[in-house]
Amino acid sequence: MIAQIPFWQRKRLAEMTQPEWESLCDGCGKCCLQKLEDEDTGEVYHTDLVCRYMDLDTCGCTVYEQRLKKVPGCTVLTADTVLSYHWLPYTCAYRTLAEGRPLPDWHPLRSGDPDTVHQARVSVRGNVVSEDSVPEEDWEEHIIHWIL
Repeated sequence: MIAQIPFWQRKRLAEMTQPEWESLCDGCGKCCLQKLEDEDTGEVYHTDLVCRYMDLDTCGCTVYEQRLKKVPGCTVLTADTVLSYHWLPYTCAYRTLAEGRPLPDWHPLRSGDPDTVHQARVSVRGNVVSEDSVPEEDWEEHIIHWIL
């Protein structure tokens, strides 16, 4: 009976295997949005600019295995740090489970289809451009508010 209960419902984040942990990512791409931090207040602002290594169609990282070498500031979530990333969107599965909420129906683990995150319009697909297309001094013009 216990094996019929999905791992994300019977395990805490810290108890998950690496493959289980990785499968929690819904592929929305929101964590790959470039963020700007106000030096005075510490407030974080999301932009509609994504990392140069994001595939804009799938919202996946094209260099996932080498991402930490290619992007030194790339976010690395762990069970211990999830809740410290206050800028994670409400829909993020890691945040969702850390806060004790259930995964939504559109999550690929529930639907069995990696495209449901896009069909539900939860991903950044169609709403972002690569950071390479905008000079860094113009990034403030790309601050968005639809992310949270």
